[in-house]
Amino acid sequence: MKKRANIAIIMAAGKGNRAKAEVPKQFLPLGGRLVLEHAVDAFEAHPGIDEIAVVVAPEEIPRVQEIIDKNDWKKTQKIIKGGEHRHQSSYAAIQAYAGRSEDNLILHDAARPLVSQQIITNVLEALVKHKAVGVAVPVTDTLFFTGPGGGQIIRVPDRSLFKRAQTPQGFRIGLLKRAYSYAMDDRGFSATDDCGVVRRYLYREKIYLVEGEEKNLKITYPEDLEILERWLLH
Repeated sequence: MKKRANIAIIMAAGKGNRAKAEVPKQFLPLGGRLVLEHAVDAFEAHPGIDEIAVVVAPEEIPRVQEIIDKNDWKKTQKIIKGGEHRHQSSYAAIQAYAGRSEDNLILHDAARPLVSQQIITNVLEALVKHKAVGVAVPVTDTLFFTGPGGGQIIRVPDRSLFKRAQTPQGFRIGLLKRAYSYAMDDRGFSATDDCGVVRRYLYREKIYLVEGEEKNLKITYPEDLEILERWLLH
């Protein structure tokens, strides 16, 4: 049986408005390198990853090409034009590899620069047996369900039933393509997470979870960069 290729997709088309930076967060400096460089480095270094593509906003394509050339990455050969919203960028990546339905697509947020080799390994190992794989960490804070408006507590759910999603998320390309074919025909569709798309439109498909790590933090606010800088010193 032919070995499935593992294709990493670095999602770097976001604007990152909540980070309140002059440039998108994937281009911010972190420990002497750009956030995007850290993210790509992790997948370049992993022996189980066969190739890498970076999804970027159209206006950022020249900048990303310069970054690729400067680093002389061996696996990173493709730049994909992303969309205004996350799901449009995921769909663009799926379309770029639509003819390889039995291979694996591993989608990772560029804004999670400290993803470990162990997490990537766990996702790839899970993809041997499963067609959809997510990464998550336990919720440690008490949760309030407030309903619309958020002005009062309606319920306090059992936090042991919840986990916080991370990336990378891995899928058989044919499976993800099928989920998105339904999603893109749904006028009410919107998503920030690819596991959520599979869960919504292919609800009979099981999504296997592997354990994430706290240092696999997504940069959302300015202070997150300070936290990641401290992680780099460990």
